[in-house]
Amino acid sequence: MTVEGLVIWGAAGHAKVVRDALGPNAPEVCAVFDNRDLDAPFDDVPLYTGHDALERWLAQRGDPSRIGFVVAVGGDRGRDRIALQQKLTGSGMSPYSVVHPRAFVASGAVCAPGSQVLAMAAVCEAATVGPQSIVNTAATVDHEAELGAGVHIGPGAHLSGLVRVDDFAFVGAGAVVLPRVHVGAGATIGAGAVVLHDVPPGTTVVGNPARELRKPT
Repeated sequence: MTVEGLVIWGAAGHAKVVRDALGPNAPEVCAVFDNRDLDAPFDDVPLYTGHDALERWLAQRGDPSRIGFVVAVGGDRGRDRIALQQKLTGSGMSPYSVVHPRAFVASGAVCAPGSQVLAMAAVCEAATVGPQSIVNTAATVDHEAELGAGVHIGPGAHLSGLVRVDDFAFVGAGAVVLPRVHVGAGATIGAGAVVLHDVPPGTTVVGNPARELRKPT
C-alpha cells in the first residue's frame, strides 16, 4: 500500500535534518510527535505530545497503514530508536527509509526499513544498513560492511570494507575504522579515533590509534 503521509517522532534538531533529507518526492510530513514538551520544529507542521495523542491523531486519519514514520532520535540512542519503531509499527504505521537526494547508495547495498542515509553520505556495494541505523552527513560505509540495528555512524566517519558494526554501537564524528574490524554491540568509538583492532561489546575506545577508555559494566 502506498504511503500517503509521514509522521516524524522526535521534535529536536534531528527532525530538521530528517525533513531536509526526505527530498521533493517524499510523502508530505503531516505531524511531529515527541514525549517531551518542546517547541515545534516547523511552522507548517503541528506538534503533538505523547503516544496517546498519536493514537487519537491516527483514529482521525482512518487508515494508519497509509502513514509512514521516521524516528528522529540521533546520538547513541539506538535502543530508543528500535523501541520506537516497534511501538509505532504496533500502531499500524510503516517505517520509512530516508535517503538524502545527495547521498549515494550502491545498487547492491541494502538499507533496512527505517534506516537513514543523510547528505553526502555513501553506502557502497554489498554493504548493509540495519533498521533504525543512521549514516550521518558525509559518512562512508564501504563495500561489504555490515551495520546492525540502531547503529549510528557519525558525521564524516569512515568505515572501510568488510567492517562489521553490531547493534546499538556508536561511531563518533570523523572516526576511521580499518578493514575487517568488528565493533561489538553497544560499543562507542570516540570522535576522530582510528580503530585498528576489534572493539569488544560495550567498550569505549578513543584516540589514534584507538585505545580502551572504558570497559563494559
